[in-house]
Amino acid sequence: MQDIWNQAKEKLREKVPDHSFRLWIEPLEIISQQGKEVSLACPSSFFKKWVGRHYLDLIEREVKNASGSPFRISLKLCDKNQQNGKVSMPIEEQLFLPHITERQYMLSPLQNDFTFDQFVVGMGNNFAFNAALSLACADNRRHDPVYLLSKTGLGKSHLSQAVGNHVLKEDSAVRVCYVTAEEFTNAMIHALRNDKIEEFKEKYRRQCDVLLLEDVQFLTGKAKIQDELAYTLDALLEAKKKLIFTGTYLPGDIPKMDEKLSSLLSAGVISNIETPDHNTRVAILKKKASVKGIDIPEDVINYLAGQLSQNVRQLESGLIGVAAKASLLNLPIDTKLAESVAKNIVRHSREVTTQRIQKLLCKYYKLTMEELVSKSRKRTIARPRQIGMYLARRYTDQSLQSIGRCFNRYHATTLHAIGVVERLIQGNGPVQKQVEFLSDKVESGNI
Repeated sequence: MQDIWNQAKEKLREKVPDHSFRLWIEPLEIISQQGKEVSLACPSSFFKKWVGRHYLDLIEREVKNASGSPFRISLKLCDKNQQNGKVSMPIEEQLFLPHITERQYMLSPLQNDFTFDQFVVGMGNNFAFNAALSLACADNRRHDPVYLLSKTGLGKSHLSQAVGNHVLKEDSAVRVCYVTAEEFTNAMIHALRNDKIEEFKEKYRRQCDVLLLEDVQFLTGKAKIQDELAYTLDALLEAKKKLIFTGTYLPGDIPKMDEKLSSLLSAGVISNIETPDHNTRVAILKKKASVKGIDIPEDVINYLAGQLSQNVRQLESGLIGVAAKASLLNLPIDTKLAESVAKNIVRHSREVTTQRIQKLLCKYYKLTMEELVSKSRKRTIARPRQIGMYLARRYTDQSLQSIGRCFNRYHATTLHAIGVVERLIQGNGPVQKQVEFLSDKVESGNI
């Protein structure tokens, strides 16, 4: 039977993408055979569930082709016998204890629904999904850091937190640290001001088993923070800890990024998450409708998937909007209702352009368009310009290069301006109030 299984594996290798084969098929081993039933060993309950859902039919088909007769394939939870390298007898599925909160003082809260099961896999995110899952399932001997790259709203945070949730489900004693680059920065500044920098270093370098670091582009221009993070990543990599990063730009494209830190962030698997195609958008809507308990007809789902194509957040907004309008007005959920909701979402996204944001800035800051896009560095002109770049990045789909051209600036300058505003709006100062006021104008359509 082993020869048949080896032949089937070789055929599976040809039909399954290489990274998926190595992750899901290669670890499977025969543990028993009774007549026409063959049992294969799975290392975890999640592994067993995933293989059963996605590969079991294909496995049975290839085993039949290799043997000339059908076999029933069953999946069993098993562990490895480290002494002789053989598979031990199947183990019982174990119920996991709730997360132990006292061991997780380092965590920003992980969202419970950000799991691999809840993530919809499509052509544009398949590699990113497998890279994140491979990291989550890897043992301490073999794993590379993962860098997830995409625009906002496409699932970076979901996959990052799914790694943390999966690791904690498997072993609630693992020290998982989920932190944004902004939170890391603020924590270090707090440590420096309160003479607790050694405690800070201890926390992130030696009391962290899994580091989930989000939005690394926030680190632009922060030399001291970048130095400390580089030392931290060096220590964690040396200790074979699991690392996953997310960002909207490649590390090498972030201006004023330390070369060593950029190299560390780029050292592992870099995976881009693309805008979902139509079939993936349909699957996302169905998944979210099921989770939220929304009964929505197939034709409405297809209509929303066709109209709302920017990102996952836009899809969710459309789904919630349709359900809310139907409930409030006591109307049936049909394509007519979906059209009224989607039309507003699409119109709003099209109405907000960098040019209209510029006009809004000129109106409230009493500037001319020539002054706004000039080379002037006067604070009364430079600050509105920076705020304009921030709003354009937040409310339009334009690239940094496109936004920069609108303001007569390079993309690196644009990214720096966005970072400046992101820092300033953290406090309760005048810039925070100005951005809040202008954001209200943009979101209400008064531009």
